[in-house]
Amino acid sequence: MNALTLTALTGALVGLGLFLLVRALAPGKKGAVASVAEIDALRARAATHQPGSTAAQDAKGFAAVRARLGARIGDLYLRQGWELRSLRSDLDVLERGWENFLATKVLLGAAGLFFGPFLFSVAWLIGFGRSPLIPVWLALFFAALFFMLPDLEVRRDAAAKRRDLRRVVGAYLDLVAMNLAGGRGLPEALKAASEVSEGWALRRIRDTLADARITGQSQWAALGDLGVRLGVDELKDLSASLALVADDGAKVRASLSSRAETMRHRELAEIEGSAGEKSQSMLVAQLMLCAGFLVFLIYPAAMRVFQI
Repeated sequence: MNALTLTALTGALVGLGLFLLVRALAPGKKGAVASVAEIDALRARAATHQPGSTAAQDAKGFAAVRARLGARIGDLYLRQGWELRSLRSDLDVLERGWENFLATKVLLGAAGLFFGPFLFSVAWLIGFGRSPLIPVWLALFFAALFFMLPDLEVRRDAAAKRRDLRRVVGAYLDLVAMNLAGGRGLPEALKAASEVSEGWALRRIRDTLADARITGQSQWAALGDLGVRLGVDELKDLSASLALVADDGAKVRASLSSRAETMRHRELAEIEGSAGEKSQSMLVAQLMLCAGFLVFLIYPAAMRVFQI
């Protein structure tokens, strides 16, 4: 395969990629399914008060372009049926917008397309790499890598915030049990326990309880819906147990106390397991350091013995 064929193949691949990108971001005539999906998307935005649509109108410059790009990609995901519920749940935990996240992914992927050839040009200037296919593969590799980096960051940060939320839920259950022991009813106890702190976890619980009072939904059902959105099983289990024993104050206190104790034991076990893993890592590092020190001591003697 000569250089002319490789150049033509490279141009065809790049052109195909650009065509697919433009086709995805600027689709042609909409069909009936796409129109219904767009109506559903607008209804969902109006119901959840997502800031993406207003941001596209109020923002200027790069922020406006990013907001419009995110809205287009969000509509594309909706038309294709790509729900990505786990990722949406992680974004809900971090209180980040879905459309802004999609725009960030695409922009980073586009930056990766230029970063790969730029890296190749630097290597080419110092004498490494001559094949015309190398920049193409580098562009595709870095585009895919940069496109996936926001997912990794979101999953890592969401896992950390879920651990914090589980700790707060354990303390929250104890506070609710204490309020019930003081003679308050279950709705008042749930509300009072959520007002002891301004942290993000109790703020989410407090806002959920306030919305439940406005909409007429039971507070434990609202907590269960919050657990579904955030992917926290403890809140879903709490909702189910409260729905069963909501009318009996003594059973509620006993259930909440036992559940809080179980969560504390589980958290303690996780902390001990994490500490054990860190101890093992430190042990391996110390063994490697000792091995290097032994090589440093033995090397001069071995050189003299073997007369190297």
